[in-house]
Amino acid sequence: MMKIMPVDQFDAEDFKTPPIQAGNEIEAAVDDIIRCVREKGDQALIDYAARFDHAIIDNVVVSDKEIEEAFNSCDPEFLETLRLARDNIEAFHSHQKRNSFTVCDENGKVLGQRIIPLRRVGLYVPGGTASYPSSVLMNAIPPKIAGVKDIVITTPPGKDGKIAPAILCAAKIAGVTRIIKAGGAQAVAALAYGTESVPAVDKIVGPGNVYVATAKRRVYGVVDIDMIAGPSEILVIADGKSNPEYVAADLLSQAEHDKLASAILVTDSEELAKAVQMEVERQLALLPRQEIARASIDSNGKIIVAHDLMQGVEIANLIAPEHLEICVDEPFAMLGLIESAGSIFLGRNAPEALGDYWAGPNHTLPTSGTARFSSPLSVDDFVKKSQFLYYSREALAEAKDHIVSFANREGLNAHANSVAVRFGERV
Repeated sequence: MMKIMPVDQFDAEDFKTPPIQAGNEIEAAVDDIIRCVREKGDQALIDYAARFDHAIIDNVVVSDKEIEEAFNSCDPEFLETLRLARDNIEAFHSHQKRNSFTVCDENGKVLGQRIIPLRRVGLYVPGGTASYPSSVLMNAIPPKIAGVKDIVITTPPGKDGKIAPAILCAAKIAGVTRIIKAGGAQAVAALAYGTESVPAVDKIVGPGNVYVATAKRRVYGVVDIDMIAGPSEILVIADGKSNPEYVAADLLSQAEHDKLASAILVTDSEELAKAVQMEVERQLALLPRQEIARASIDSNGKIIVAHDLMQGVEIANLIAPEHLEICVDEPFAMLGLIESAGSIFLGRNAPEALGDYWAGPNHTLPTSGTARFSSPLSVDDFVKKSQFLYYSREALAEAKDHIVSFANREGLNAHANSVAVRFGERV
C-alpha cells in the first residue's frame, strides 16, 4: 500500500531512484562479451542469440522479406496508429532543428558555426517479455529529422529467430535503414565496434537492462551514448478537486513498468491522499502486471501531504522526476515554477500515457534526479557543431598585440610567435 507521510518527513534523497549499477561479476561478463564480439564479429552475435535468446539464426540482418511479412501480419488499424503517432512526433521534433550561422563584419572577419548531423546512429530496442514500438518511434525520428543518413536498430530475436512484427513495422515507418537481430551487451558492442554486418556507429541510444547499461558505459568514448537510465518515475501534484480514480491510474501507469519504478503523489489534501491510497489498491487488483506494480507501489509508492501546492512544486524540483503531472485547474500558472522535470503533463486531461505514445514530445527522459542537469532525447542529440573563423590580414593586424600579450601572459611564446611572425616580428 502507498505510504502517506507528512511533509516534515520528506527528504529528497529518499526519493531518487539510482541509475542501473552493475556488480563486478556483471562488469566482467560484459567485458568478455565485448571482447568476443570484437574478435568474432557476426559469429559472436549468432552464438549469443542461441545462448541468451534461445534463437537459432544464420543471418543477423533482418531481410526485406521479413519486414514485408511483418506488415502483412499487423492489424491495419495499428499500422495507421503508428503512422499517426509518427506524424505527431515528427511535427513536435521538427521545431527543435537548428540552423548554422555566419557572422561577417566590415573589417574582414567571418565567424560562424555549422550544424552537422552524425553520420550513423544505433538504437537499442529491448525485447524479452515485451516489445515497445513506441520506443522505436521516439528514438528513430529525432535522428532522421537531424539529417542522420544511417539509422541502425538492434533488438533481440524471439525463440523463433524473428523480431516482433510491431517492432519491424514501427522501424520501417520511422525511417530506420537496417535492423539487426541482436540484444544485450553484444548488441552494444557490435554497434560500437562494428562487425561484418553491423556498421560501427557514432552514437548509441535506447534503454536496456543492467547488461546493456553496463556495456554502454564501457563503450562510451569509442562512441557517444544518450544516458544510463534508471527505473521509471512519476510524480503527480494534485489539488483536492482531483479525481482519485484518475490520479491512481496515472501512478499505476508507471508502477507497472518495473518493480523498482517509483510513483509519488504530492497533494495539499489529506482527503485526496486517503482516497488515492484506497483507489490504488482497488485498481492494482485488476492489473495483468499486478505483481510488478505491487512491488513498485509497496517499495517506492509514496503520498506526501504538503502544506500547499507551492510547497508541492518545491518538492518536485528537489526530486526532479522523469514524469511530472500537474493536476490543477490552472496548470500553466505553475509551469514557470518548475525547474527540474523530464516531461511535464499539464491539467487533468494529460495522463502520462499521452506522452508515451501520441502527443509528440519524446518519452526518452532523464531519470534518477538527472533532470536537474539533463534533458529529454531530442534532435540536438544527433548533431554536432563545428565553428569556423576567417580573418583578413588587416583584421589580424588589429588583434595582433592583444593576442601576443595574452599568449605571453600564459607563458606560451610559440602561440604569440605564430601571430607576430606574420608581420615580420619575433617574440
